[in-house]
Amino acid sequence: MSSLHVNKALNNNVIIAQHPEHGEVVVIGKGIGFNRKTGDIIPLMAVEKMFILKNQQEQEQYKQLLPQVDEALIEIINEVITYIAERTDVPLNEHIHIALTDHISFALKRKEQGIVIQNPFLYETREIYPEEYRMGDYAVRLIKEKLGVDLGMDEIGFIALHIYSAMTNQNISQVREHSQLITDLVGIVTDQLDYSFETESLDYSRLLTHLRFALERVRRGDKVEELHKLDSLLKLEYPEMYSLAWKLTKVMERRLNLPVYPAEVGYLTIHLQRLNQRKEEEGK
Repeated sequence: MSSLHVNKALNNNVIIAQHPEHGEVVVIGKGIGFNRKTGDIIPLMAVEKMFILKNQQEQEQYKQLLPQVDEALIEIINEVITYIAERTDVPLNEHIHIALTDHISFALKRKEQGIVIQNPFLYETREIYPEEYRMGDYAVRLIKEKLGVDLGMDEIGFIALHIYSAMTNQNISQVREHSQLITDLVGIVTDQLDYSFETESLDYSRLLTHLRFALERVRRGDKVEELHKLDSLLKLEYPEMYSLAWKLTKVMERRLNLPVYPAEVGYLTIHLQRLNQRKEEEGK
């Protein structure tokens, strides 16, 4: 059996069906439910750009969410997720259908009520997750084009985090915690050096990127090779930056509740010294 058997059409873009491999599933696709009746057979080969929710819990959550969301928005989100799926080499966690639908629907309601929520780590998100940010920008532009509502730059950042969450199979709360941690670490650097750095500078961008990958390494438990001679040299040549790097790694350990390899201190010292040098050059 290489076809779907329709159990129920929820709307023009969503059906509950019997799948040949996965049993009862929720199937999402543009126009897939149009004029469908219980018992209809849909050849799998005939369906283009459809998404299947196989997880029972995800199915139930999506069914509960669906009546609260305008059908036009369902179609837009389906188009956004298709766009994302075509531009990534990794399979998306199917929870993205619930997460994006719920988030964007709520964002549209807030916009209608004139409630504005500032994104506290917008710049960091744009720098650390550039591809996901571009996809989020596409989503916001498509919503403006189709619905006439501009959700703004803050929402691009929020949507980007949901996309990153789906691409990495991380819970969105964990992704937000990491983003907040990076923002807090940058705040410590700014306070410690008593200097507001140019956020568009290459050195600042490098620091953010390094912090992101450091957190990823810690989360995965990757061992970082220690360079004893370099570490000793950095500690001797740049004691203040080395001390600051050590402080940052201790904050990481405490917030992540995971060990950070000592070698991270040395690598982080290099990026901090670049920023410190930039501060000194501008001071002159």
